[in-house]
Amino acid sequence: MQKSKLTLYIFIALILGVIVGYIYNVSVIGNINSKISTADAFIKSISTHLLTIKDTTTAEYKSLKLAKTTQVTIRSTNDALRDDKLEGFTILSDIFLRLIKMIVGPLVFTTLVVGVAKLGDIKAVGRIGAKTLLWFLSATLVSLLLGMVLVNFFKPGIEMNLPLPDSHLSTDIKATGLSLKDFIGHVFPKSFFESMTNNEILQIVVFSLFFGVATAAIGEKGGVVIKAMDAIAHVILKMTGYVMFLAPLAVFGAITAIVAKQGLGILSTYTIFIGEFYFSLIILWLVIILAGYFVLRNRVVTLVNRVKDAMLIAFGTSTSEAAYPKLLLELERFGCNSMTFASMFLAQAYNIHLSLGHEITMLLILMLTSKGVAGVPRASLVVIAGTISMFNIPEAGLALLIGIDPLLDMGRSATNVLGNAIATAVVSEWEGS
Repeated sequence: MQKSKLTLYIFIALILGVIVGYIYNVSVIGNINSKISTADAFIKSISTHLLTIKDTTTAEYKSLKLAKTTQVTIRSTNDALRDDKLEGFTILSDIFLRLIKMIVGPLVFTTLVVGVAKLGDIKAVGRIGAKTLLWFLSATLVSLLLGMVLVNFFKPGIEMNLPLPDSHLSTDIKATGLSLKDFIGHVFPKSFFESMTNNEILQIVVFSLFFGVATAAIGEKGGVVIKAMDAIAHVILKMTGYVMFLAPLAVFGAITAIVAKQGLGILSTYTIFIGEFYFSLIILWLVIILAGYFVLRNRVVTLVNRVKDAMLIAFGTSTSEAAYPKLLLELERFGCNSMTFASMFLAQAYNIHLSLGHEITMLLILMLTSKGVAGVPRASLVVIAGTISMFNIPEAGLALLIGIDPLLDMGRSATNVLGNAIATAVVSEWEGS
């Protein structure tokens, strides 16, 4: 599939996904969503009433508890029914993502081993690692700072006037704190094969660095390993080309499922927040591209043009992992060897004032915590849940974000791809390669 045609097909898949998703929502899912909304309203009403009853032994209390259990069952049944109705669409993206996950681990391992072994100098590896880390920490700090500034300027939580969920309601999201043990567990592998099986990319990177340095250290004998790994890497990149044929179908399935499940109504309800979120992302893209321009000059435009397919794939499937093999392929051809906003939105929605000191503290916590949740499902919500509790922002406010998080994740994933591409190109330029 030619590069230009792939871009066109993915874009067409995005449009068709919205159209088909809307039709499916109205004709099939709408009735199920109505039952879920009705059950939610009953559960909320009953829960509120239960809080007013002091004596839990009364017949009224037991009756309300039974009614609540019934409504929870109705909601769960319709949730499962809705998922069944959407299975035909989600399976398209599931197949694509499974094939991508099949490729990512071996691709990271082989390309990194070859890159490190060819350098042959542990000092060079450390120097490149330090430059890369400096870039990513700086980029993360800038993006979080930009989010803090813009959310204070727009104040979407105040402007939207959304009804808040009850503070005692659970969001079923496990909050994560900044645990050193958890962070180390995500970084250092206890088994290479377990890391490959679970696609723990950071662990694969650590093993690859050791393996690459050791390969270079044994001299001529390592040449055989380097040639083998280089050949395997190119075979996997060729496989990537085959898997990319499925990208438009995956994007179509993912978008259709999101729109069919949520409906276009969610866009109108959260227009202010979603609009300002994506406006902020566009500004961030411009900042990233501008930073890249200072190093790459006009070639940064060529780079952005090369990675647009990968960005579309990440946008459509809501995961930057899906775009990684395509991104790596384009970076090789080129010549190379988002959270503060949401947390502050919740604070505004609850009319909780945070001082500048508190906001800066939140920014730094988010910057560090976000680096330790690689591979965690719904990672952004998990990080936010762990952070807002430190500032007495009710966790139930996450219910305001759960419904639209897939729409926000699309933009975050595309941004990750752009940031990773420019970071790689900039560090390669700094190294003169």
